[in-house]
Amino acid sequence: MKINKRIWLAIILLASINIFAQENTSEKKIGIHLYVNPNVGKDDSDGTKDKPIKSLPEAAKRVNKMIGEGTIEVYLSSGTYGLSETAAFNPVNWKFSKKDRLIIRAEILPDSTVWNPSKMPIIISTMPFNLEINDKKEVTGGSNYGILIETSHVTIQGLRILGEPVHEKPSEGALVRNYPIVWDGKNLRDLRITQCLFLGNKFALPNHLGILASGKELEVDHCVFYGVKDAVVMWNTPADQCTMHHNLILNSYGAVVWTWSTMEDFKFYNNVISGANVLWVLEKEAKNAYTIQNSMLVGYNKLVNKGGGPQDFGIPADPKKLKYNSDFKIKKAGSLAVEEDQTSRYYLQLKPGTLGTAYNAGLFYKVK
Repeated sequence: MKINKRIWLAIILLASINIFAQENTSEKKIGIHLYVNPNVGKDDSDGTKDKPIKSLPEAAKRVNKMIGEGTIEVYLSSGTYGLSETAAFNPVNWKFSKKDRLIIRAEILPDSTVWNPSKMPIIISTMPFNLEINDKKEVTGGSNYGILIETSHVTIQGLRILGEPVHEKPSEGALVRNYPIVWDGKNLRDLRITQCLFLGNKFALPNHLGILASGKELEVDHCVFYGVKDAVVMWNTPADQCTMHHNLILNSYGAVVWTWSTMEDFKFYNNVISGANVLWVLEKEAKNAYTIQNSMLVGYNKLVNKGGGPQDFGIPADPKKLKYNSDFKIKKAGSLAVEEDQTSRYYLQLKPGTLGTAYNAGLFYKVK
């Protein structure tokens, strides 16, 4: 039986389209969206926008079970997320890359036209501590982790991150502390924390250390640290290609940045600091020197120390270990104008048009 040429052409065309579609499908990477809402979510729900889950630890458990590659985005609605356990993200059977990331973010971000400070998801730890107890059954210390990241190529964006309501010093020599964001594991690379507000009070809600990082290519930008003991500590792993830029650090009663394991290529620029106990803590031997560019420091106790740990901030270091030119503005005493009106878009940031705003440090990428 003869087949019309037109039919043959149609068959060949359909076959070609089918092969093309199969090739595209095999190359296409999966994109996963997981929604979390502490107000209306349920931890046995699907995790869709219409049926969100309730808690961040449950979101971590779901991510950890996934197999594949591509972007995974965890969207957090506004509300309060009480962490009764660590939200540990460790998806060992999922492949991320620079482009295809694990993204843990607020549903509404600061540069959105509908954003205001009340829209930020609030993360607060309420979990027990792993206590250290001596032979006399006295507490000598203890710690816990809020959000634990154990993988590479991660972005955390747009969250309001508190400490934990705890008595940090239960006795002489003891220190109990919460670490809200911890990045820890082997051969980790590429963590970005951006547009987050770290907020604490050393008496009622101590935020001991905003970011504890052990990995390469750490980027912390456009964050606000207000009343936090220590802002960023880089430790344990030799870390190159790390940056801190466009951050606002206010009333830090510990040390702003610890470069215990950071290489000299660390870039620190367009940061504004006020009311700092210690600006910088170096490793014990203080081998590396670091460059500060286009930043401002107003009001501080010490400029640079070395050594230190959870209960102290080291001893004075060679000031030449911090290199800077005239574009780093330093004033030993003084303060900046901070917006305390909770209805303002600039709540807990610099008041528009005041000293320090020219550096564009704060939550917004686009200054209005």
